Amino acid sequence: MNAKEPAVALYALGKPGAMVCRRLAPHLHGAQVFLPERHAHPDKGERAFQSLPAVLAQKFSLYSGHVLVCAAGMAVRCIAPLIKGKDRDPGVVVVDQCGRFAVSLLSGHLGGANRLAQQVAEILGGQPVITTATDNLALPSLEIEARRLGLAVENLSALAGVSAALIDRRQMAVQDPGNWLGLLLAEYPALFHLVHEEEAESLKERPLVWVNWQALALPDPWLVLRPRCLALGMGCNRRTSAGEIIDLAHEALAQAGASAASLKLLASAEAKREEPGLLEAARELGVTPVFFSHESLAQVEVPNPSETVRRNLGTGSVCEAAALLASDQGRLILPKVKSKNATAAVAII
Repeated sequence: MNAKEPAVALYALGKPGAMVCRRLAPHLHGAQVFLPERHAHPDKGERAFQSLPAVLAQKFSLYSGHVLVCAAGMAVRCIAPLIKGKDRDPGVVVVDQCGRFAVSLLSGHLGGANRLAQQVAEILGGQPVITTATDNLALPSLEIEARRLGLAVENLSALAGVSAALIDRRQMAVQDPGNWLGLLLAEYPALFHLVHEEEAESLKERPLVWVNWQALALPDPWLVLRPRCLALGMGCNRRTSAGEIIDLAHEALAQAGASAASLKLLASAEAKREEPGLLEAARELGVTPVFFSHESLAQVEVPNPSETVRRNLGTGSVCEAAALLASDQGRLILPKVKSKNATAAVAII
């Protein structure tokens, strides 16, 4: 979502719907009201439009949620050409002209439409309409639980099979050697059971929840969840391009047999805090950059110290030492690798 845009957009076509939008707007943080020209009050911050499909096409990806006060069929026709996928679509809620019902129409879980529908109904004194099966059957939504536990869903295509098994009350096999789903399994002991690698081998044709940082070829029915548990240590010369750093990062992760979705931190020396290529690489990789003093780096034992680095920076290692410090003294799963202007190492937190 564009950081300059408010979080929720409200739309209506007639006067009753405009009144509903105005009731909602003060209670939804940063809400923006869009109305036809004949109903809009620009002096009160409302924006005018001539065509609902056109304004939705323009604003759909810029807001985290959309509330349409109109018929559900009209809303469906307007948003149908804009839908891209459940991991990318914003939440869409449809409200009737009297504000009696708030229907979660699109992206109920990841897009937050279920939550938004409940919020809208509470404001209007109406009834939220939630149709997702897991919510109505009091079952966990694995994409929401994964987000809550700091896990990334790698293959949303497998989610339908896993959800269907849970809806049918079939106990779901879970392979989770790092116990990342421990809280969820404890909360729903009848729904999940842990299996070891050998047991999982016999379940290749069935849905299974697999939680690991390793990049392996896995059966299509398995839902793959990635823990954010890897620290990438990086050293680089001045003015090293972001492209070279990113290429080396991917090469290092590949050599470590690790998924990029499990990368959490990019770590380096304090002297690199303002290095443009390193900061851009962190943004492109979607990770937090962290920096350590040369004194801290010098105290870390590493397998591949460099006397050249020690002479220049006062520490025998940047990438390996930074990876270990960022991992809270975890273990290296890949020692130093090099490109022309950069070095990288990977540690597990």
